[in-house]
Amino acid sequence: MELRQLEYFVAVAEEQNFTRAAERVHISQSGVSAQIRQLESELGAELFDRSARVTTLTPAGKAAIEPARAALAAAESVGRAVDEVTCLVRGALTVGMVTGCTITPLFDALATFHRAHPGVEITLLEDNSDKLTAGVDTGAIDTALIGAAATPNALHSHTIISEQLVATFPPDHPLAKKRRLTLADLQPHPIACMPPGTGLRTVFDQACASRNIHPPITFQATAPDAIADLATRGLAVAILSESMATHYRDRLTHRPLADIETPALLSLIWKTPNTPALREFLTHARRAFGNS
Repeated sequence: MELRQLEYFVAVAEEQNFTRAAERVHISQSGVSAQIRQLESELGAELFDRSARVTTLTPAGKAAIEPARAALAAAESVGRAVDEVTCLVRGALTVGMVTGCTITPLFDALATFHRAHPGVEITLLEDNSDKLTAGVDTGAIDTALIGAAATPNALHSHTIISEQLVATFPPDHPLAKKRRLTLADLQPHPIACMPPGTGLRTVFDQACASRNIHPPITFQATAPDAIADLATRGLAVAILSESMATHYRDRLTHRPLADIETPALLSLIWKTPNTPALREFLTHARRAFGNS
C-alpha cells in the first residue's frame, strides 16, 4: 500500500468520478484505475461500486475512507515538520534591544539559540523603545527588549522587570535628608534622565504631566552610567529605575518617588511567532530570563 494509492482513492471518492479524479491528481484515468485496482487487490475488497454513472463507495470503501484521509494528513504533517527544520536551518532572526541594554539574559538567550541553530542569521540592533516597538509592529524586527510604561495592545510581551522610579543623588545632597520624595520635591533641582522614546522617560513624563509638574530636565543620556556620573558630580538629580540605582549605591543614594504609581517595565515584545526561528528563540529567551 502506497500513499499515492490512498491519494487516488480519496480523490475518486470525493469526485465520485474516475475522470475528474485523474484530472485532480494530474495523471491519466487508466493510471488511477490501475492503482485503485492494485489497492483493492492488496486489501482483498472492492472499494467502489462502478455499476452506476456515479462512482460510489462500497461498505469496504466507506470503512477505509477516513483512515485513508488520516494517513494522508499524517504524511503532510511529517512534511511540514521537516520543512520547519529546513527553514530554521536557513532562517533569519532580527532582535532589537533598548539602547544601553545591560540585561545579560538576552545575550545568554542569543548564545544558546545560536549554538542550537548555527545556520540562522542573527541581526542585533539597538534603538530607543518607541522605534523598536514600531519595528516589531511593522514586522521589520522579529522581537525586541524594550523599556515601557505599558505594552502596546497589538503585541505580545514577556515582562522581565517591573519596578518603581527613584531619584538618585550624592549622600550629602539636600534631598537625602528626606525619607519620602514626591515629584514636587524635584522642581528646584536640575534633572538628568533618559531621552524621550525610552520607557523610563515615558513613565516620568506621564507622572509629571498628570500632576502639572515641570521639573527642569537639563541633562539627557541613554546610558545609566552617564546619568549616574552626572549625579555623582552634583550636576543633577538622576531619575533611574530602582535596579539601575542599586548599581551606584557605593557613591549615590536614592529615594523612591512616592507619587509615581506606574512602574517602568522591561519587556520582551513580539507580534506573531510566525517563523520557526522566532518560535525557537522565544523558547530560549523565556528559559534564560526565567533562570535569571
